[in-house]
Amino acid sequence: MIIIQRYSAERFDEWNNFVAASKNGTFLFDRRYMDYHSDRFSDYSLMFYDEKHRLVAVLPANAEGDVLQSHHGLTYGGLVVGDAFRTVTALETMNAMNAFLRREGFRRIVYKPTPWIYHRQPSEEDLYAIFRQGKFNIIGRDISIVVDLSCPLPFMELRRRHAAKALREGVVVEWSEDFDDFWTVLDDNLMLRYGAHPVHSVEEIKLLSGRFPENIVLCHATLNGSTIAGVVLFICGKTVHVQYISASPEGKRIGAVDAIFSFLISYYSDKKSFFDFGKSTEDMGRYLNEGLIFQKEGFGGRGVCYDTYEWEL
Repeated sequence: MIIIQRYSAERFDEWNNFVAASKNGTFLFDRRYMDYHSDRFSDYSLMFYDEKHRLVAVLPANAEGDVLQSHHGLTYGGLVVGDAFRTVTALETMNAMNAFLRREGFRRIVYKPTPWIYHRQPSEEDLYAIFRQGKFNIIGRDISIVVDLSCPLPFMELRRRHAAKALREGVVVEWSEDFDDFWTVLDDNLMLRYGAHPVHSVEEIKLLSGRFPENIVLCHATLNGSTIAGVVLFICGKTVHVQYISASPEGKRIGAVDAIFSFLISYYSDKKSFFDFGKSTEDMGRYLNEGLIFQKEGFGGRGVCYDTYEWEL
């Protein structure tokens, strides 16, 4: 029997301790991360207990009318589960969740499972349970480019040339804590190309990097002491995720981003398992930015899908 409780602030430590020990959780599911933008979402996260009142799973989620969403403030977030979570438990959990949500007045679920590259242990029991429950649709399939650091493919010649050019021009690649300078480059770029600001403000990213200094890091490229490019990384267990990439016009001209990625992939080659460049798609995967994905593939990465499931209750 599975007993379901909604998350509340009183369960803060219980939630965080479970996520930290889980087989497929990342720091993004820590309430100190999730709750930084709690004013933007109607949180409806769930906690699942077995008949002995042991916590076996949590679901980061929010409500949008009569739809329960895997938390909209996160790139992914299906069931986060412990080592003891087995396939039969997944079937029981999914059935109990569907019944609970129907009683609560929900009519539909939109579910974004955590991609396998972020699993500490294999954790796709939820996908089997979704299949077993009957009708469902895959309503989105984004593609991300990932380098397998245990056997990376070689860089394309174009990427190598650009990285070498940057170093010849005097570019210095190093770790930095100066988010302000990089955010100026990032914000200017996004405003010029898309008329938009970064998802995180500079104040938010500094707040979060202060809470998670081992997980949120900045690597930048400078020329004559000025920041001309940078990459913000989210370190999630064995996987390095690229959250932001940007370069000034001068940085683009001399290949500063190529130099940064050459440094980073070399640096993490014996420290982590995967280097995830992030999605190159929009509109739930229906639009592919071919120029962007070509650039990322040039660093020796290939495709991993981020899927979104939907079913009626």
